[in-house]
Amino acid sequence: MDNLMLNNKIYLEGKVLSGLEFSHEMYGEGFYTFNLEVQRLSDAKDVLLITVSERLIAGMEISVDAELIVEGQLRSYNKFIEGANRLILTVFARDITPCVEKSKNPNQIYLDGYICKQPIYRTTPFGREIADMLLAVNRSYNKSDYIPTIAWGRNSRFCKQLEVGDNIRVWGRLQSREYQKRVSESELIRKVAYEVSISKMERINKNDSIDSSEEFEEELEENTI
Repeated sequence: MDNLMLNNKIYLEGKVLSGLEFSHEMYGEGFYTFNLEVQRLSDAKDVLLITVSERLIAGMEISVDAELIVEGQLRSYNKFIEGANRLILTVFARDITPCVEKSKNPNQIYLDGYICKQPIYRTTPFGREIADMLLAVNRSYNKSDYIPTIAWGRNSRFCKQLEVGDNIRVWGRLQSREYQKRVSESELIRKVAYEVSISKMERINKNDSIDSSEEFEEELEENTI
């Protein structure tokens, strides 16, 4: 197996929220998207965009409310929307199967990449510590996926010592987060951000030694940004 298949892995269990919608065609093969609702450990849910090839789902019915397991990779691409380029995140499915029995962790992701912007450490009005970090994860054919990540508590403090170019491994979950953006004095618009919420991270040093950090404050971050 290509090693680049191993540096970006995601596992999801969830419920189909929307029917298949044609996305694009590449080398004569059609690709479709649908939304998958994934339960968090709390009562909250994440709605995530899934991209799948017509070959993978040949003879398979992807119907609304179906319970599925989706395994694949988290991909990013730029799309021109409302006069500006936006980074779009989607789960590129490599395997889809019916979810017969749910596991304890329905949303797991592992990434091995490189920091491409200096991490931004901050505290919320509620006093929670947060760090935003953009990871470049290599893909085949000299491409990379640029994936926003967010760290909390101990992990966010760990990010303060990181620099652009550092090789980082992260474990966590992919989340969707609603927020409001003010476009005028009287108008707010609702937007959705997608990012990887980090539960554990490691820095791989040049001498192959490892510095690691792990944060167990799962589910406390929902409304504290």
